[in-house]
Amino acid sequence: MPALRLAPCVETALALLLFTAAAAAAGEEDSIARGEYLVRAGGCISCHTASGGQKLAGGRALRTPFGTFYTPNITPDPATGIGRWNHAQFLRALRQGIRPDGTNYFPVFPYTSFTGITDSDVLAIKAYLFSLPAVHKENRPHDVVFPFSWRLLQTGWKLLFFTRGPFHPKPGRSAIYNRGAYLVTALAHCGECHTPRNSLGATRSGQRLAGTRDGPDGQRVPNITPDPVTGIGQWDKNDVVEVLRTGTTPEQGRVKGAMREVVDDGLKYLSEDDLRAIADYLSAQPAIVHEVAPKK
Repeated sequence: MPALRLAPCVETALALLLFTAAAAAAGEEDSIARGEYLVRAGGCISCHTASGGQKLAGGRALRTPFGTFYTPNITPDPATGIGRWNHAQFLRALRQGIRPDGTNYFPVFPYTSFTGITDSDVLAIKAYLFSLPAVHKENRPHDVVFPFSWRLLQTGWKLLFFTRGPFHPKPGRSAIYNRGAYLVTALAHCGECHTPRNSLGATRSGQRLAGTRDGPDGQRVPNITPDPVTGIGQWDKNDVVEVLRTGTTPEQGRVKGAMREVVDDGLKYLSEDDLRAIADYLSAQPAIVHEVAPKK
């Protein structure tokens, strides 16, 4: 009995279908891998994982002058996590600070920086998160004092203090500078911790990256502008890269607290090029005199 032969047009269509499926699978794998890298850069793991808890299942306490916020479950569990979110909802959360139910996030969630993240990077982050095991874990309610517990008030806060993205490269600057700017101001959101805040919890634009005595959980957060006395002006770019990669300062000290977690769970996984881009951007910022650490 002769072997069954498909018509040439059918063979071509089948080959095209298989090629398209393979390309889609490869593209999805690339997106997931890129998303994992971006999640590391964004510090998502350390914030959304409670001590002793399951990865990204939330419950991490963030103590602020307004009360204690508990980070949500961002695993793909459909009941307690983000498993039912579509692309538009995910984009709106990160870019606009709006929950799927239409209410506002509190700015302890750094959407004020994440608004600068590109759509393609946001969707790669989503692809990675949705590739992870779903963890069924209810979110813990925030313990925030009145009236700051009212989400409706965040609409007014946004009008006063929130500028929507996306990030725009600065003309006339190098590619490495603009990559560093994107990482520092948007994805890695360094200013959210390293900038002092006003009485309403908004960052002070005139002291960007100048450090604060009242950072996460009341910790002191250092001045990372290039001021030689109160900042990192005596560090060279290699020193900055070393701190980001290993947590070791030029004085052979070790970063502590939240920064230790940021390094261990995120920054140490970044490429050499990205770490150097961050160092390049920080070194090019205006030096701000702002003493944070107690004088010895």
